[in-house]
Amino acid sequence: MLAAVDLQCIRGERTLFTGLAFTVQAGDLLRVAGANGQGKTSLLRMLCGLLSPTEGEVRWKGSTIQRLREEYWRELLYIGHANAVKDDLTALENVMTACALAGLEAGHEQAGTALRQLGLAGCERLPARVLSQGQRRRVALTRLALSEQLPLWILDEPFTALDTAAVSYVREAIERQVARGGAVIYTTHQDAGIAAARSWSIDLDRGGR
Repeated sequence: MLAAVDLQCIRGERTLFTGLAFTVQAGDLLRVAGANGQGKTSLLRMLCGLLSPTEGEVRWKGSTIQRLREEYWRELLYIGHANAVKDDLTALENVMTACALAGLEAGHEQAGTALRQLGLAGCERLPARVLSQGQRRRVALTRLALSEQLPLWILDEPFTALDTAAVSYVREAIERQVARGGAVIYTTHQDAGIAAARSWSIDLDRGGR
């Protein structure tokens, strides 16, 4: 499904990782672990095609993602560490815009329901600038509920700035995704307690082993 082939990442004069290789299959839950500055976000961005590796390549269903480009991106949900929420748009408008850019079909009612499921009832038409950091994170994570048909999710610190209820929602969304055969790759500094039949991890502190 998704294969990392001998990836190397160099920042300045520092090698963050080298010779990193792994394959993610349908139904896999992969946690990327490591201390801050070890290259977790860089690796996720490489897997999304947003950052080119110094060496190596990423393949999707046997073809390099550089060649597939938009064909690959249409099958991918990526939620980065930054929320990518626009201050001048309402919570609902942010969700609708993100879905449109990703080629996802989502009506106002569907997007509003997803916002309410994440505890944002009453915030749908508020401008994002007045929302707390936790609320802004939940706006970004609303896309989980609208991307169930996509086979690959890549999530950078999805549990950051969330309260207990929102953490439970995200954990259950990930569990449902892998249970129906999707693959999820994520980073986190906490024990999320996600249940999955095929759950494994790579630790960048140990060279990706």
